[in-house]
Amino acid sequence: MHVKITILVGTMTGTAQLCAQEMELALDDGETQVETLLMDKLDSSVFERAGVFLVCTSTYGQGDVPDNAKALYEDLKAKRPDLSHVRYGVFGLGDRTYAETFNFGGKRFDEILGQLGAQRVGERHTHDASSGVLPEETALEWCQNWLAQVKEKTVVER
Repeated sequence: MHVKITILVGTMTGTAQLCAQEMELALDDGETQVETLLMDKLDSSVFERAGVFLVCTSTYGQGDVPDNAKALYEDLKAKRPDLSHVRYGVFGLGDRTYAETFNFGGKRFDEILGQLGAQRVGERHTHDASSGVLPEETALEWCQNWLAQVKEKTVVER
């Protein structure tokens, strides 16, 4: 079964991008096609693409989305497109030492996509930089489980 995945990356220091690249390498096997896009210069029209979406984002400042993700996030909030055809997953990066705003980058995208009618597949992943586990290692394991859930749901819907 062919699955097309677009990974949307929100990053400040490159860690989310590294995770996205690891996930692309793990998932892109011919049957699953993966394209990774940095959120820079993207707007809500990116969700018109075919396939499922994986938002891979860190959190910045006071629980904000990273600078390169702001335009996309604000465009979704301003235009409020109907995303009921969209299925997505969220791999969020954060640090639990910032307890008040832990993983808010991923949470904010999850909330806006949900408000616009998109359906999340699986649980939102919240990686904790304080855990001592490398996010790209977690990403590999998490994305395999997520893809399995995407495929299950695709079969059920047919």
